[in-house]
Amino acid sequence: MNRAKDLRKLQALQFALHETVLYLDGHPNCTQAMEYYKNMQSQVKAAYDEFTSKYGPLTAGEVKGDSWSWINQPWPWEVY
Repeated sequence: MNRAKDLRKLQALQFALHETVLYLDGHPNCTQAMEYYKNMQSQVKAAYDEFTSKYGPLTAGEVKGDSWSWINQPWPWEVY
């Protein structure tokens, strides 16, 4: 259950970051939005790093090492 909760948290942060990008596309001089964007970038990176350190890579392109460990993990979209 923690994996699903952690994934939802990461997804929510990524969504907020993406929405901020869309806002900044229309309001490129908004310093408050730019500060929020920087904060969200930091939060997304922290949540992403925490998730992948606990549960493994979210994409096959992130597999490191000499073995194809990607198939040993549950798929990121699988719900428990």
